[in-house]
Amino acid sequence: MIGKSVLLAGLLAACCGGVQAQQPVARGNEVFQNWCAPCHAPGARHPGTQALEALYKGAKPAALEQRTDLLPELTRVFVRTGVSVMPPFRKTEISDSDLEALAAYLAPKAQ
Repeated sequence: MIGKSVLLAGLLAACCGGVQAQQPVARGNEVFQNWCAPCHAPGARHPGTQALEALYKGAKPAALEQRTDLLPELTRVFVRTGVSVMPPFRKTEISDSDLEALAAYLAPKAQ
């Protein structure tokens, strides 16, 4: 028979694990809004979105938040190395933990 304290500990772990999983995504949204949205939010006034619109020609959404194929590895590489006219971001600008949160935020979501 499972003791009450063991059962309670298991329930708390299960409950709190879901909260911890949501925190990186919420932080990732904050990182996106601060560092990425000025260039990659939806709309014609955002140069990164315009560039991706020209590149994809409607085959993929140009706004990053609307994409369903941004694997975390891809986000990490583009942020750290830059691509085309997008500059690389140093760890003093976007920390490793913030980059992980951003990658989780932009990662494909289970449908």
